[in-house]
Amino acid sequence: MGVLKQLAEYLYLRKKDPNRPKSSWVKYMHGINRISLFLFIICLIILAIKLLRS
Repeated sequence: MGVLKQLAEYLYLRKKDPNRPKSSWVKYMHGINRISLFLFIICLIILAIKLLRS
């Protein structure tokens, strides 16, 4: 699976692949990846706002 497709699934822009293996550990890993990606995007937005204000 491509990186962009995986990012689209994390950001809820694309439906999940039904053929993907289902494991609780994989589900936990994807959940942690989703949280870290959202935090990274929020931090980028905060940094952009700080740069634009100064």
